[in-house]
Amino acid sequence: MEHWFTNLFTIFTQALISLGLSPVLADAALLVLKWILIVIIIIVNIIILIWLERKISGFFQERLGPNRLGPFGVFQTIADAIKLLTKEDIVPSAADKLIFKTAPMLFIVIAVLLYTVIPLGHDMQVIDLNVGILFFISIGSLSTIAILMAGWGSNNKWSLMGAFRSAAQMISYAVPLAFSLLGVIMISGSLNLQDIVAAQKNIWFILLQPLAFIIYFIAATAELNRGPFDMPEAEQELTGGAYTEYTGMRWALFFLAEYTNLVAVSALMATVFLGGWQGPWLPSWLWIIIKTYGVILVFFWIKWTFPRIRMDHLMSFSWKILVPLSLINILLTGAGIYFFRWMGWC
Repeated sequence: MEHWFTNLFTIFTQALISLGLSPVLADAALLVLKWILIVIIIIVNIIILIWLERKISGFFQERLGPNRLGPFGVFQTIADAIKLLTKEDIVPSAADKLIFKTAPMLFIVIAVLLYTVIPLGHDMQVIDLNVGILFFISIGSLSTIAILMAGWGSNNKWSLMGAFRSAAQMISYAVPLAFSLLGVIMISGSLNLQDIVAAQKNIWFILLQPLAFIIYFIAATAELNRGPFDMPEAEQELTGGAYTEYTGMRWALFFLAEYTNLVAVSALMATVFLGGWQGPWLPSWLWIIIKTYGVILVFFWIKWTFPRIRMDHLMSFSWKILVPLSLINILLTGAGIYFFRWMGWC
């Protein structure tokens, strides 16, 4: 059961080669198949998560949430998708049309690319990169460009202000987020996510790096623009932030990309700090799903519990608190590794 997907991919490749395709083309076709499966996983996850967050927010606010379309309102997300697909696509006359139309597509493409290196189970990875964790951080940082394009291309002062806010916030919190992962890299001795999972065979890194885990979670919340750090979309100040001028499916692409990023960041947290796909009895792919959704539920809990904070407090918290704490964590990790090696315990 553990190697079921791997065997299926091997059979698929061998079948293509037996039909006359060269090994290079067969590998390319296998890569396309993996991407199709990733897109299917993303779509299913988004449908589930949007419904789940509405139910959870309804629970916190003592109301029912979606309860009309389908059992327990499970078809509400599908109805919303149909509504967005059929809404009028409005492009402002003064907008830079090329940038305005390209920004949402770029945002969703960047979000999907994050799944390239995440181990979704034992030997279940699109590409096994030696620098997988570096690839994830680098690709994720490109989403700042897409948001800046949306704000600039809209030719709207509120959109531009929201884009600048978002860029400042994402750049600021990318620093402690990257620093929080350095302790894990130092302990495992690798940038490869499969190696990091293997290094947690005996003990999860959340127990060895509790401070790094907390820093990563806070920084990831800000990177995802989720409450209480959703300042770039502060409706009472900026209407809709960088997305003010977007309607219909173009706005939906930003919305979908945010949830796609949420799953990817949660999956990375489960991989780096919670043992990844490792676990007893159950299949490896089921373990990563359980751990990822556990992290996502905490994101939902935080969003619907704490009020939005001020922008200046948000920036100060990153540079004056999280960055120094992450540097202290790196120093303590290095000292701990040196001590354990000096004592001959590792």
